[in-house]
Amino acid sequence: MNYADIKIADVANGLGVRVSLFVSGCNHHCKGCFNEEAWDFNYGKEFTNDTIDEIIKDLNNPYIAGLSLLGGEPLEYENQKGILPLVKKVKQIYPEKNIWCYTGFTFDKDVIDGMCKKWEDTKELLSYIDVIVDGKFEEDKKDLSLRFRGSSNQRIIDVQKSLKENKVILYEL
Repeated sequence: MNYADIKIADVANGLGVRVSLFVSGCNHHCKGCFNEEAWDFNYGKEFTNDTIDEIIKDLNNPYIAGLSLLGGEPLEYENQKGILPLVKKVKQIYPEKNIWCYTGFTFDKDVIDGMCKKWEDTKELLSYIDVIVDGKFEEDKKDLSLRFRGSSNQRIIDVQKSLKENKVILYEL
């Protein structure tokens, strides 16, 4: 897996000050995407154990609320395998910090009814994620007044409550 960028004091992609990892690789190709260069799976730098250690170190500040995963597309299967060791380590070392994941896939149809049935990695990955912002960016539904979303079709989902109740539960901001 490659990654495009790491931001260590991001306030735009989740509640509070966050460390954000922008992975490379996305097959959605949404019109108006803010990060088109990250569609290429080979873009950026190689994601290694040193990268994980760097992110763990960046999270070691009391003002950092958590980790955000963006892209590219974190839930492309190749990227799931890359970020799984990261989220596992984050939750082991910083159980009080939350993990947000931005995906163009829909949580209920694509992730739960599709990926979780195909790949055990997806189920394990979801066990570490607190919030998913789902749905492709739709330029005709772009709304700059929305918090933590680019277009009105996207939802902010409480992953753990949704998994427990077996239905989509929106996250309360």
